[in-house]
Amino acid sequence: MVASQWTARKTMDHVDFDFDFPDVFGPPPPPQQPSVPNTNELLVYDEPEVICSRSHSLVGPTTFTNQSLKLSSMALQELEESPFVDFVVDDDGSLDYTLASMLLRPGPICALLNAQFPEVNEDVENVPRVYIKTLYDRVVKPEQQEKMIAKWPPSHHLVDETGRDENRSEYGIATYTGVLGDQNTSEHVKERLALLKFKHGVQDDSGMLSSWVGNDCCVWEGIHCDAITRNVESLHLRGNFQIEDEFLERSFLGGYEVSSSLAELKHLKHLDLSGNEFYGSHIPKFIGSFKQLTYLNLSYSSFQGNIPHHIGNLTNLKVLDLSSYNLMVDDMAWISGLSSLEHLDLSEVDLSRARNRGMVFYMIPSLQVLGLSDCRLSNADLGPFRNSSRILPNIKRLSLGFNSFKGPLPGFFQNLSSLTFINLSSFNLGLTWNFENLLSMIPSLSELHLSHCGLDKAHLSSPRLNFSTLSNIQHLDLSENSIEGTFPSVFINMSSLRVLDLSSNMLNSSVPFMPNLLNLDLSLNQFKHIGDVGIWRQCHLKRLDASSNQFEKDVTDSPKNVSECSQYALEWLGLSQSLNGTLPKAIGRLHNLRVLDLSRSSLTGFFPESLGGLRYLEVLDLSDNELTGPIPTFHANLSKLKLSYNQLNGSIPESIGNHIALTYLDLSSNRLTGPIPTSIGRLVSLQVFSVAGNMLSGTIPVTIGRLVKLKSLHFSSNSLEGVVSEAHFRNLSMLKEFDASFNTNLTFNASHEWILPCQLVALYLESCNIANGFPQWLRNQRELVALYLSNASISGSLPTWLRKMPIIPYLDLSHNKLSGPLTNLPNGATYGSNHQSFLILQYNSFNESIPRSLCKRTDLQYLDFSNNRLKGTIPECLENLQQLDSLILGSNQLSGVIPSFKGVISLRRLKLQDNNFVGKLPRELGNLPYIRNLDVGENKLSGNIPGWIGEKLKYLLVLRLHKNNFTGRIPESLCKASYLHVLDVAHNDLTGPIPRCLAMGELKLIYNSDIDFWDDVLIVNNDKGQGLTQVMKGVDLEYTKTWKMVYNMDLSSNKLVGEIPVELTALSMLMGLNLSNNHLNGSIPSNIGNLTKLESLDLSGNELTGVIPQSMADLTFLSHLNLSHNNLSGRIPTGRQLQTLTDPSIYEGNEDLCGPPLSDNCSNPENPTSSKKKHKGVDVLNNLWLFYLDVISGFATGFWGVIGVLVLKKQWRHNLFRSAEEIFDKIYVTVIVGVAKIKRRREAV
Repeated sequence: MVASQWTARKTMDHVDFDFDFPDVFGPPPPPQQPSVPNTNELLVYDEPEVICSRSHSLVGPTTFTNQSLKLSSMALQELEESPFVDFVVDDDGSLDYTLASMLLRPGPICALLNAQFPEVNEDVENVPRVYIKTLYDRVVKPEQQEKMIAKWPPSHHLVDETGRDENRSEYGIATYTGVLGDQNTSEHVKERLALLKFKHGVQDDSGMLSSWVGNDCCVWEGIHCDAITRNVESLHLRGNFQIEDEFLERSFLGGYEVSSSLAELKHLKHLDLSGNEFYGSHIPKFIGSFKQLTYLNLSYSSFQGNIPHHIGNLTNLKVLDLSSYNLMVDDMAWISGLSSLEHLDLSEVDLSRARNRGMVFYMIPSLQVLGLSDCRLSNADLGPFRNSSRILPNIKRLSLGFNSFKGPLPGFFQNLSSLTFINLSSFNLGLTWNFENLLSMIPSLSELHLSHCGLDKAHLSSPRLNFSTLSNIQHLDLSENSIEGTFPSVFINMSSLRVLDLSSNMLNSSVPFMPNLLNLDLSLNQFKHIGDVGIWRQCHLKRLDASSNQFEKDVTDSPKNVSECSQYALEWLGLSQSLNGTLPKAIGRLHNLRVLDLSRSSLTGFFPESLGGLRYLEVLDLSDNELTGPIPTFHANLSKLKLSYNQLNGSIPESIGNHIALTYLDLSSNRLTGPIPTSIGRLVSLQVFSVAGNMLSGTIPVTIGRLVKLKSLHFSSNSLEGVVSEAHFRNLSMLKEFDASFNTNLTFNASHEWILPCQLVALYLESCNIANGFPQWLRNQRELVALYLSNASISGSLPTWLRKMPIIPYLDLSHNKLSGPLTNLPNGATYGSNHQSFLILQYNSFNESIPRSLCKRTDLQYLDFSNNRLKGTIPECLENLQQLDSLILGSNQLSGVIPSFKGVISLRRLKLQDNNFVGKLPRELGNLPYIRNLDVGENKLSGNIPGWIGEKLKYLLVLRLHKNNFTGRIPESLCKASYLHVLDVAHNDLTGPIPRCLAMGELKLIYNSDIDFWDDVLIVNNDKGQGLTQVMKGVDLEYTKTWKMVYNMDLSSNKLVGEIPVELTALSMLMGLNLSNNHLNGSIPSNIGNLTKLESLDLSGNELTGVIPQSMADLTFLSHLNLSHNNLSGRIPTGRQLQTLTDPSIYEGNEDLCGPPLSDNCSNPENPTSSKKKHKGVDVLNNLWLFYLDVISGFATGFWGVIGVLVLKKQWRHNLFRSAEEIFDKIYVTVIVGVAKIKRRREAV
């Protein structure tokens, strides 16, 4: 291609700048004389994106001096997210030359000199900005560009690392070559834009698409183009999302759909999107438009729904792999269009309801590989067919395992003369003659999979077995059968056997010598000694898996562990969950080992010296053992070393830095001390490094910043100190995870201008110190999934730039000193995955109201704003959060009524305690059946306790109505909440008796300790916010980690009456019982000792009578007791736990109690209680006679003192009667006159 060239010269401040570059926009425009900018014609550019030249992109909304400065299409393409991309290309696919013309005019320098940032316009800061930094630039130095970036932080920061070459002027201005009007060039641009749109539509945490920058998409990773036309022919983006291997670097894409922009790849022949995570989206129908496609692999990418029939249009397809457990087919007729198909894999696709599913066996004669494992097929799908010769005539590999086949094998198997591989796993061969006939029917077999087929030793020793056929088999899988006891001798005669899988059987005898065997899997059997698995006699074996056998403890020099080979070929050895004690020394003779897995065993003692001679070892896993001592010096060229979860001590040796091939180093959860060696910086290949959970001290070495390939870095839970600065991250451009949590003396300090050079996925800085307020160095992060900054001494308000960041699914800023409103929480683009979303801001000083913008966070599942200073009401629009599991707003200053939350059907925890809510509990809460924890304590709620709580909230665990204004009785319907284990209605105005049903064992979680409720009903995924405050042992106690083990009933400070129900003592799991400050009477139940788990008992402030039951001494866990201010009597019981309760205030206010710890020790040492009763009876009798004497004396004095005088004094008698008569007359006259007046008033009316 030939590109025209032209030169534009711009004179400015007496300095000439030459811009010499090929013209990619067609013929050059006519020459024009540059003019001096007219300041009267300044225009403010306020479009949604501000993008100027590739060389010096402006960092803010600018006032341009000339309207001819246009947007460059090439610069737009650098920002794949730009909404302008759609406008750069016309409908016919050609570039809009007018819009894309003039890469530099009047030039970036002129534009920068004339840029204005009006202070009066507050909306300027809301315009997204883009900056493309040029590292090799002699016009504006990189240092100057950094200052510009720091002054006006852009939303996107791109870096041009290209150097000075023939396509760049001496001033570093980026130029482009090309021929506009060329159809291939135009098509190439469209394909590039299509790929960039696809990139924008997925989440790429692992950086699979990190190379997708620049103009030539043919050099991008995963892309292959035709050598002549440069059209995209292959898109290979295979991930490993479904593979579970901790040593494997996770690499996959995530998104809710596949961008339809890929339909622009008209020349695509190869498409592989397998192993990614598309979160249940449907296979796009546009895939059926790729007419030239020969290879299509969408397997295990979390697609779901029906496979589109449009795939049948791909007539050139040779390979089709759609295996996935969430897909289904309604009609297999589309398969008839794939006449060229050679490889078809539909494993785990549901074909049970598919019409014409038999067509897959006879409609594609070219088929050589067919995978139909676990497709829910039955015998009817295997025939009979009219012409069995047409059934898979060229098939070589056939997988039919894990379906519902029964009975004899289908007859067409005998016609499969080319078959070399068959998988019939889960086909019940043990009930028929199938196993004997299978091999004779298909003599060409070299690989046979019969896992879970009901086979036992009898089938392997049948005299009808064709041993000549067996001799052809190279790979045999008989795992998950019933082969037990001694090792079957039939395998010795299989001379061609290279791979044998006998895992998950019941073998326990010694494995014989099999000279040609290369791969043996004996995991999950019942071997008792390591020597039994043949490790010392299989000289040519290359891979042996004997994990999960639980070998008995062998003596190190046992004869069973004697080597029988002069040299071993073994390269891979798995003994996980098998060994215990010390490692056999003979392991050191396996000099050819590359991979050794000894994890999750019970190895003890010092690090095995026998491993020192394994010089070819690449992977060593000794995690989850009980090894002690220091980390030794390794002589092998290790690439992966895992020593986590042991008891290793000492310091990390400096020699660790000599293993420059290490990519994975995990020393976490040991007892290592001392500093992290600076030699770590020499591990230039390291990708994962963890020393979390040790006792390391000192500073984090700056040499960490040299590890350019590092992706995961974990320092948490140590005693590290000092400052983490910019230097530690200088070259960590690939870092994805960083965890330095729980190092309380570690401080993160960076300048306000600095930004992280990487795009983190997870950052954990809990219980560290972050200087200078909220970390400004996070402002460029766009891929964060988890940000944990709790207890990090952060103060001030949330910065405004945080609002523009994408939503962070896991955000924890709790236990800081943050203040101000919540309006600056991340509110950018919705995160493109199905992560659970947590927003935890508890224990700060946020004020103002809950922002309504929060109602848009429909992804939220866990929301905790507790212990702040929030005001106002709860927005009713929170009912939009239909995935919300926990809403925790306690200890704020919220007011108003509690919303109904009628749309939040998944809500399990609602904690609104310690606010100012008024009114009644909304009845709509009864429509939330999954509520487990309802806490509205310390508010101003009123009315009766609703009956629907027990009737509808069947799985309620915690009900806390503490300190409100509830009235009426405790409803008996509450007893229907049978899983309740915390009932707190204290400090209300409740009346009536304690409902007897509460004490009849209906609270079965408290009544029966055998109920496995936590596994079956409630799965708690996060302990944060699970705290529970209860009055226990006389004080307010907050339970956090152990709240699920708290069983408490608090009915105190009400107006309850009646007796304590005797049946209450059946609640054997009860730890706390508080009935204080009521009006309860009667006696304490005599069998209260049945509450064997009771730790706190408070019955004070009632009207209880009688003696304290002796069974109370059986409460061996009792540490708090309060029986004060009642009417109890008798001797205080002694013995056991009561002997430790020596505070006399426990019993004060009970005048008739005696015995220790009271000063009244009772008078009769032999039987003080009965003695006191006897003396008390005598006293009562004496007092009774005195009472009668007083009554008689009083009567005699009062009666005869008056009557006797009247009898003796006649004048007094006459005066008394006369006075009585006068008083009677006055009363009579008053009544008569009053009645007469009333009558006259009525007559007048």
